[in-house]
Amino acid sequence: MNKPLLTGALALAVSGCASQQPDMPFTLTLAHINDTHSHFDASDAPLMLDGHQLYTRLGGHPRLLSQANVLREQARQNKQPLLFVHGGDAWQGTGYFKLNQGAMNADILSRLGLDAMVLGNHEFDLGQQHLATFIQSVNFPLVAANLDTRREPALKGAENLYPYVLYAFDGHNKERLESMEDAGGDAVVAVIGLVLEDMPEMVAETGRLRFEQEVAAAQRTVDTLRAQGVQHIVAVTHLGLERDQRLAAGVNGIDVIVGGHSHSLLGDFSDLGMGKQPAYAQLFSNPDGRAKTCVVQAGQYAQAIGKVTVTFTPDGRVSRCEGGNTLLTDGVFYRDIRRGEQHRVSEAQQQGLNELIASDERITVIKEDEALRRHIDEQYRPVLNAAYGKVIGHVPAALGHRRLPGRDGAQSDVAPLVAASQLYWVNTPAVQAVTGRKADIALVNAGSVRAAVEPGELKEGHVSLELLPFANPLSMVSLTGRQIAALLLETINASLPEGAHTGRFPYAAGLRFEFDETRKGAGFLRSLEVRKADGWEKVDANASYTVVMNGYSASGNDGWNTLFKTQQVLTDRIDLAWVDGKLTAFPVARLDKTGGGAIQVHYINQPLNCRTRGVKCNTDASAFVEYVRDQRPLLSPLNDTGVTLNRLQ
Repeated sequence: MNKPLLTGALALAVSGCASQQPDMPFTLTLAHINDTHSHFDASDAPLMLDGHQLYTRLGGHPRLLSQANVLREQARQNKQPLLFVHGGDAWQGTGYFKLNQGAMNADILSRLGLDAMVLGNHEFDLGQQHLATFIQSVNFPLVAANLDTRREPALKGAENLYPYVLYAFDGHNKERLESMEDAGGDAVVAVIGLVLEDMPEMVAETGRLRFEQEVAAAQRTVDTLRAQGVQHIVAVTHLGLERDQRLAAGVNGIDVIVGGHSHSLLGDFSDLGMGKQPAYAQLFSNPDGRAKTCVVQAGQYAQAIGKVTVTFTPDGRVSRCEGGNTLLTDGVFYRDIRRGEQHRVSEAQQQGLNELIASDERITVIKEDEALRRHIDEQYRPVLNAAYGKVIGHVPAALGHRRLPGRDGAQSDVAPLVAASQLYWVNTPAVQAVTGRKADIALVNAGSVRAAVEPGELKEGHVSLELLPFANPLSMVSLTGRQIAALLLETINASLPEGAHTGRFPYAAGLRFEFDETRKGAGFLRSLEVRKADGWEKVDANASYTVVMNGYSASGNDGWNTLFKTQQVLTDRIDLAWVDGKLTAFPVARLDKTGGGAIQVHYINQPLNCRTRGVKCNTDASAFVEYVRDQRPLLSPLNDTGVTLNRLQ
């Protein structure tokens, strides 16, 4: 019998009959993924191998399933317990999601054999009813101990949403328990879920949901489980690496944190061209000084799978925690991302690569699961191919997307182009005829750009379904130079700490800035200039500038708090959307917040409801399509992005 999610006082009573756990050491293996973002097909990816930049395809859900089955078989042969968990954000990311609205995610994820998944912030993107349908459709439990659903009609009493779930193990054999009274003498593992406490700031509409403070809810849940006799506790979180580390150091009794949200491929992959993150399976001491918590995370886009093995002392503390992330490649390599037959590596080089990969635990060649590949190709891929529409331009070389500029100066190729497209589009005569205004600056939060752009034909669907899939209206709003500087300082400083959520980092057009990191995770603006007809001039703190950005950012979501503060009393902001094919301006009066912390936009006349029949809000995608078609049909990076970020080494 399933139980609904209850927060505050958790529903399971402490029973004097709770079973005693075995005194022998216990070892648990966790396979884990996170931030898969509807990447059901493999991703084209560059890798450095044997000193050469080569191109292959990484991951995809059929390949994830094959690797998960390999790990399951290893655990079966060794008679070892294994759980397979997802760290959230399965939604968004590709045209598959745009076309199927979460239904395909439920279908494909249910075929992976997951044991639990935490809710990521993007699982809330379509509103509570869509989320409720997803929760009810999957064949594995969703977990969220700090989510209070009691006031939200769509999710109240959801039968597949829990604060935590319990699994009992007899060797490799696993059984889902209703309570500890059913455990017998088997070892029991609790899997608890933790979602972002500031979810209302990140998601447009969270209804009447309440999000509790992460550390307090985690400690309360752990204490409840320990009182019942549970000795092994795994937290599956969607908080980001920095918060996971704080959680590990701030809560007594969590053994392993399996995270998501910051897309952290933990470990050193720099020689493979995939960057260097903090070490996989780091241990953090709990506040009581008695126990330690192990923290892991597995990158993004279904490209890798993590495997961590945890050994416990007889009294339930972690004694060893080790493992790593493994990139999943199809094993086919090209010298050029256009992947023509003439670009294939030679037979001798392929043999050398096979030997190199066989000796490297960070990467493996694995075939896709044939049944899942066939299911995707038959049920979903034909509609996806038809939806991509007309060719709008060509991309000679890959355009990468890096949310936060690196210490080496590398940054996003795509986000500056998105900003340039918005500034271009709102200043075209057709749009100015609707707005009556000219924009000076465009700002783009890095997280709104959801994909790199691969070489070859660029179609409308690549933009609206992959690059800018959120269908955001563009907004125009007046800001003073002082407010612009405050916004940049706020968002850049918030993006710099190790493991921080970097989706809030700002890229720009018509504006250039230089930022110096003066201490770890913080710094100041060295210069801030706006483009004028005769060149660049210093931003005047007291002057007013018209800024264009997507409506999500314009409301102050995702840490762009300065924008919320400036519009609480009065604003001249207008939002732009298509109504029955006609571009329409929606003037905004002010912003406020609901009791739950969600930001509300109050319009002067008719409200903008992007779900209304005949209303299309994706003017952000429209701007990029027109910009490429009219200005840059051969799409290449801008010579100057306007962003200079001087980071400490």
